[in-house]
Amino acid sequence: GCASRGPAHAEEFHTHSEKVIPAVVECCTFSLDKVLAEVLIHYQTVKRVHQSCVKFSDRVWMMWQSCCLVLVCAVVVSAQFPRECVTPEGLRSGTCCPSPSGLNDDPCGSGTGRGECVAIAVDARPHGPQYPHDGRDDRERWPIRFFNQTCQCNGNFSGSNCGRCRHGWTGANCDQRVSVVRRNVMGLSTEEKRAFVDALDQAKRTVHPDLVIATRRTPEIFGPDGFTPQFENITIYNYFVWSHYFSVSKTFLGAGQASFGGVDFSHEGPGFVTWHRFHLLQLERDMQDMLQEPSFALPYWNFAIGGSTCDICTDDLMGARSSFDMNSLSTNSIFSQWRVICESVEDYDTLGTICNSTESTPIRRNPAGNVNRPMVQRLPEPQDVADCLQVNAFDTPPYYSTSSESFRNTIEGYSAPNGNYDPAVRSLHNLAHLFLNGTGGQTHLSPNDPIFVLLHTFTDAIFDEWLRRHSPDSTLYPEENAPIGHNGGYNMVPFWPPVTNAEMFLTAPENLGYSYEAEWPAQAFTMTEIITMGIVSALVLVAVVFAATTCAVRAKSYKMEGRQPLLSDQYQRYDDEKSQSVV
Repeated sequence: GCASRGPAHAEEFHTHSEKVIPAVVECCTFSLDKVLAEVLIHYQTVKRVHQSCVKFSDRVWMMWQSCCLVLVCAVVVSAQFPRECVTPEGLRSGTCCPSPSGLNDDPCGSGTGRGECVAIAVDARPHGPQYPHDGRDDRERWPIRFFNQTCQCNGNFSGSNCGRCRHGWTGANCDQRVSVVRRNVMGLSTEEKRAFVDALDQAKRTVHPDLVIATRRTPEIFGPDGFTPQFENITIYNYFVWSHYFSVSKTFLGAGQASFGGVDFSHEGPGFVTWHRFHLLQLERDMQDMLQEPSFALPYWNFAIGGSTCDICTDDLMGARSSFDMNSLSTNSIFSQWRVICESVEDYDTLGTICNSTESTPIRRNPAGNVNRPMVQRLPEPQDVADCLQVNAFDTPPYYSTSSESFRNTIEGYSAPNGNYDPAVRSLHNLAHLFLNGTGGQTHLSPNDPIFVLLHTFTDAIFDEWLRRHSPDSTLYPEENAPIGHNGGYNMVPFWPPVTNAEMFLTAPENLGYSYEAEWPAQAFTMTEIITMGIVSALVLVAVVFAATTCAVRAKSYKMEGRQPLLSDQYQRYDDEKSQSVV
């Protein structure tokens, strides 16, 4: 098909590749003849509008070839699961135990000791009272509504088919440690910044090689004809966005009923830090594979700098402000060409549909521009991070956005930096999002703005530093009564293969194959510490004065003694009379 046409026939697509390529990607679930017809329409449109041609970039050409490969090889598929599992037969059987690449008819690599096909364990412990609609949501007891059997991998093997290694391991037998370092994006060289921006843009254009997404709920998963799974392909970065949307979307209760919005599988609970940790890990791994660069690491944005300036909002990084529209990005930034997904929330909530890969409007951003909320016009201060790291308890009942003296609720930003809950406060993570004042400030849309990646890597860095300082026992993560989706044993929605919150509640360098190059602000002294130091200082001062006075008195005494005559010989010494003895 289309891959054989070569770059020469594609040169005219360069100028408006952001229009052509999404169209091609969207076509990937249709038949090849329809795709070629769709592409021809876009080709003719671009040709009429632009008579001049520019060189078709290697990036877009690679995207073109990748999409054509998917067109030839993929069936009409479904959901946030491995492409090979979402056939009608696979969905009806409830089994997703594919063979590793290169091994035929060897589910989970059982023949080579990599893993075995087992029943999926789901969390059966009670959740909190925030969600009263048990049995109405596909995300309950994840992922049982879709699959009930999956691969359980042995040792350091991992993946949907046990064909790859756990995070932090590499080698043919997954027995070699490997680690990457996440650095402050402001400390990257010009070349490193450019490479990171290009990598994000490539991920936005590259079809995910393994996963596909659901576009309907399970009652309608086989489509109107009852045989066609309602799923489609999606790019790597858009899958990152879609995963976040799916975790926060409302519960559809039926036609004519308002959808229930008091549910969130990735925020307002202890799973906030563990869910987003795995979310980033998955993107980092996908980009490493895409780039064929195992050392690639996501950088972070230290948003705790105070002030009202977005220091990463420059054209060499996340995009400067447009000169023509204060809510838009500069056309000098590649991100001005990005289009968001998952924007039609009213349709999703009223029709019961699910966000698909259709892109719509540009990213909106106006840092510090919300004049109606002065509180969110400034970024967090360095001291806020220092205070947050001093909060001792990981989380406290009710394990929700109203928890007080909770590190999790503090870093999430529903409590003041010192841990005290205040409904009027938005701090740290929440404040950084709201400061962006646009796409990045709306929960269901926020990952569409690539600043999301940098913001959350720093949030994760704070989480990892807290784990290092406090060394919490694994039992400190709530096992029950957290909001639905947040118990320690709950499989995080919508990740595949299943991974629990508890599996992410551990230090990253030793367990997950990455570390942070970061410096943390010093902790200011508490009032108790100040009083204690004052008392100690006073005592030391008294001791010094006393010692000085004593020394002065003794010195004066020695001086006076030196002026007196020597003692007379009338006073005998112990050794004067040799006959004297002690009885």
